[in-house]
Amino acid sequence: MIIIVHHVISAIILLIVFTFIAVRQIGKIKLEIWQVMTLGALGCLLTGEISAFDAVKSVNLDVILFLFGMFVVGVGLEESGYLSHLSYKIFKQAKSQDELLILILFIIGFASAFLMNDTLAIIGTPVVLHLSKKHNTSGKLLLLTLAFAVTIGSVMSPIGNPQNLLIALEGNIHNPFILFFKLLLIPTVINLIVAYFVLKLFYKDKFHNNSLNHSQEPIMSKSLAKLSKISLYIIIIMVILKISIVTAGINFDFRLTYIALVASLPILIFSEKRFEVLKNVDWKTLLFFVSMFILMQSFWNSGLIQGLINNMNINITNMLMIFVVSIVLSQFISNVPLVALYLPMLLEAGASSKEMVALAAGSTIAGNLFILGAASNVIIIQNAEKKSNETITFLEFAKVGIPLTILNTIVYYVHLSLA
Repeated sequence: MIIIVHHVISAIILLIVFTFIAVRQIGKIKLEIWQVMTLGALGCLLTGEISAFDAVKSVNLDVILFLFGMFVVGVGLEESGYLSHLSYKIFKQAKSQDELLILILFIIGFASAFLMNDTLAIIGTPVVLHLSKKHNTSGKLLLLTLAFAVTIGSVMSPIGNPQNLLIALEGNIHNPFILFFKLLLIPTVINLIVAYFVLKLFYKDKFHNNSLNHSQEPIMSKSLAKLSKISLYIIIIMVILKISIVTAGINFDFRLTYIALVASLPILIFSEKRFEVLKNVDWKTLLFFVSMFILMQSFWNSGLIQGLINNMNINITNMLMIFVVSIVLSQFISNVPLVALYLPMLLEAGASSKEMVALAAGSTIAGNLFILGAASNVIIIQNAEKKSNETITFLEFAKVGIPLTILNTIVYYVHLSLA
């Protein structure tokens, strides 16, 4: 009995964390997402569900360092004024609110396929907040547009997100870029269009027919803008290098972390505003991810998920089952750990490359269901709360995310079944 109770403590803590993130307010106390997750991790440590040693070991330093490097570049771009300047150049073609949403979905969606979804979440949040204020458009609407754009867009590329990269490297796929684009480009474009119509349906009262008037924003710090621009070029060049290495099949551990850290160096070394930039890094989000790794590892150690999969007696290579399992379980143990669990099982069962791609699509599109389904969602919401009064609650996200995820899944499943 004691053993059983011990096994379920992590699950109970995880359930409490989900509940508090959904409610976000207890009496007059308003909780932030990072606070809830940190309390959850502390709960696991204090109850002995995970040892201090295992907690430290569970933290994925690559993810933390990647986010840190990208946050530095993001702050540099924003503080210098270059990000607003860049967004004007990109979005000035939008003459109406509808065109603005379509441009955000497709430009940021396609960019996330190559620059990674978390990168676009970091850089894109201040951009959409600026566009919201500039054009008197609902901040919630544009933040949701950004969240769905980076999630859907990242599906079609083996470097769009960490779980896709894991599948591309470990899934015995001969040419991942060609395979991913061949099987996922068309349904991804369809799903970006679907996202537009779903957002229009749920936020029809937030749409206006006013013409958008764009004006170029001034550069506030020329020196920081120059260094931030160099950092942006470094990211693009190193991503191209990463693509070349993966495509050529060269066995070289060129991690995304290296891209982010090298890109942050011009700002950290040469900028006179380096300490101001470091002060404005989103440390709360970094703490959220440290806490999330600890809580998820504690839940993983309980063995409940593994036992559930084994007891369900399902055909793990069935494409529909791949989508269902990856979407549902990604909400509880996050998509990267889910893929790390599921991928060896598929390889052992002799799954085809198409089924590997289905795992990539399912585990990624899971991010559209609930806030905790994708790291990029948390980055966007935490960033928005830090920079403005705008936020998206758990229920606001789910109201749009649940129908969108169902539609997205149908599109990917039908396309992959017919391909």
